[in-house]
Amino acid sequence: MFRTVLTTLAAFTLLAPAARAQTVDEVIAKNVEALGGMDKLKAVQTRRMTATLKVQSFQAGVLQENKRPDKVRQEFILQGLAQVSAYDGKAGWQVNPFQGRKDPELLSADDTKGLQVQADIDGPMVDYKEKGSTAELVGHDSVEGTDCYKIKVTLKNGDVRYYYLDSDSYMVIKLETQTMIRGSLEEGETYYGDYEKVNGVYYPFAFETGQKDQPGRVQFTLDKIEVNVPLDDSLFTMPAGKAKTAGSSG
Repeated sequence: MFRTVLTTLAAFTLLAPAARAQTVDEVIAKNVEALGGMDKLKAVQTRRMTATLKVQSFQAGVLQENKRPDKVRQEFILQGLAQVSAYDGKAGWQVNPFQGRKDPELLSADDTKGLQVQADIDGPMVDYKEKGSTAELVGHDSVEGTDCYKIKVTLKNGDVRYYYLDSDSYMVIKLETQTMIRGSLEEGETYYGDYEKVNGVYYPFAFETGQKDQPGRVQFTLDKIEVNVPLDDSLFTMPAGKAKTAGSSG
C-alpha cells in the first residue's frame, strides 16, 4: 500500500509540471480560440469601429476603418473637423486641419509604425511567424491582481510588444509597447476590458492607453463595431493634391 502511494505521488510529481507548461504557440492558440476561433477571425474582411475618446473633461469622436490586407484609416473628429491618418499597405499619410494643414502629407517611416500595426486586422500575435515576427512566452505576471501569461512579440522592424493574457479567459487585458521613434525609445501601455461579441468575434469595447507608468491615460469607449461593410480602396489611398512630407513647411 505504502509503495502504491509513493508511486502515485511520483507520477503526479512528474505530470504536474508538464500539465502547467505551455508553449507560446499553445497560449496564442488559446487566445485565438477565446476570441472566436481562426475561421471567425479570418472571415472579417473589413471592419469599422466608432468610439468616443475622453481625457479628463475633453471628449472627441474616433472612427477607424480596416480592410484586408494591411489597410487602415483613422479619423479624430472634433467640432466638425476631422484629422485623418491612413496606411494603404505601402505608405502612410495624414491630413491635419488642427495644425492649419488641409493638404495631404506623407508620413515618415517612424510616424507610420503605429498605423502599420493598426492595419493588421488580426493583430501581431496571429500568424506572427508569417509576418516575420518572433514570439516568446516570458512566463506569468500579475495585472491588478489577475494572473496572466506574458508574451513578448518582437516585430519585424525590431519594436517590442508585451501581451498580458488572463490565465483563465486567455483574453488580452494589458499591452506594453516599446517603439523606436527617431532614435528614442517610446514606451506605452494599454488596458483592455468589456469584451463583447460581434459576428462571432470578441472585441474589447473599452480601453485606456498612455505612456508607461504615467498618469492621464486616454480613455476609449467603443460605440459600435461593424464587420464586412463595403469599404472602397480609395479611402486608404492618399488623395491627389499638393502632397508634402509631414513636418515640412510651405
